[in-house]
Amino acid sequence: MEPEQETDRGQNSKIYYLNNSNKKGNYPQHNLSNQLASVCQQIKELQPILPVYCLRPHILQHATRFFLDNFLHHKHQTKVMYSVKSNPDEAVLKQMFASGIVNFDVASFVEIQLIHSLFGDKAKMFFMHPIKAKEVIKEAYFNYNIRHFSLDSFDELEKILLATNNAKDLGLHLRISIPNSHSAIDLSGKFGILPSESVSLLRKIRSVAETCGICFHVGSQCMDPLEYRNAIDVVKNIINQSAVKLDVLDVGGGFPSIYPGMAPQGLQSYFHEIFDSIAKANFAPSCQIWCEPGRALVAEAGSLVVRVEGRKNNMLYLNDGTYGGLFDAGHPGFIYPAKAMRFGENSVNLNSELAPFGFYGPTCDSLDTMHGPFYLPSNIATGDYIEIGQLGAYSCSIRTNFNGFNNYLQIQVGCNPLSSLYFSEKQVQLNQQNNSN
Repeated sequence: MEPEQETDRGQNSKIYYLNNSNKKGNYPQHNLSNQLASVCQQIKELQPILPVYCLRPHILQHATRFFLDNFLHHKHQTKVMYSVKSNPDEAVLKQMFASGIVNFDVASFVEIQLIHSLFGDKAKMFFMHPIKAKEVIKEAYFNYNIRHFSLDSFDELEKILLATNNAKDLGLHLRISIPNSHSAIDLSGKFGILPSESVSLLRKIRSVAETCGICFHVGSQCMDPLEYRNAIDVVKNIINQSAVKLDVLDVGGGFPSIYPGMAPQGLQSYFHEIFDSIAKANFAPSCQIWCEPGRALVAEAGSLVVRVEGRKNNMLYLNDGTYGGLFDAGHPGFIYPAKAMRFGENSVNLNSELAPFGFYGPTCDSLDTMHGPFYLPSNIATGDYIEIGQLGAYSCSIRTNFNGFNNYLQIQVGCNPLSSLYFSEKQVQLNQQNNSN
């Protein structure tokens, strides 16, 4: 019998997953009675041998609407751009677009092609990578109608002008380097011009650009909203020194999600610091305020279900790891919320007592290690499943094919995330209890 003809949930069906799941979401539809059932319900039905991404469309919609409804200022026009690199999955992008996101921060030619293929001229793209190939700049400008580019050097400015034939309708945004002292991932070293060196370049940009902007990034997973205020104060000083009229202030990304050991203030606190400091900076009313959220929009909307393939003491061997969807758990060592699942009529129930565990991924590389600690039932064993939360951001986009372990499934679920900045802890716990069977 060919795999396509299998109708049971036996081993042959599972080998079908293994051989035919190179594309996201490619799973036998007969094994999925309700695409918006809970994670637990669907994993119990599928019993997959591959890692499974669980996408929550309602969370994507909620997070998108939250930013669109709250990143607003009574004096300045605002714009919310989704940072495509955080999760370029087509299902994610389509849901965001349907929920109101029409502006996209792209960083590569592949991302440009992807957004254009999905939305055409209905979406607007902003090429906010500070260093770009001249050929890609040319393609972006002439064939994809991209007019906005970031830069952090005179060399990049010259490259943009040459590639666009000195176009007169450019939006050029100077990326400045600011301290990232309160962020989980420091992004200040690779890109950005020092504020002390920025005045002459900003003046040059103003002389050639139709739209002159300044952008910055406070670092990924910024834990202190005051970092935005500090950055805006730096921008204010640059504007005062250069006497340049600013058309756009792009406060970048860095908006956080919630993880064990990293519980930031509510996102409204970040918006307050941004808009209060902008009001005190007294930028011209015509200056637009942009942001580029990534993690905060998608982290809660995705989780990853893995299977335990072995246990040695308090180290669990999983079917996914740092070369797959768990890179951030290995480096820089994020700790994610985790929930164990066990299925089978004769199984001993999972203990309510939790113990700290570390993870090994499936590859042959000893670097494929995640120290955690991840707190799980003390009697967790081979064959059990673990849902790892907050993996809607960066997990899919940085997977590799190393050792041939990149195959995975993707499903849609209707339950709330394991933890949330958008919902109260009580709401999350109640929802999880209701969907535990």
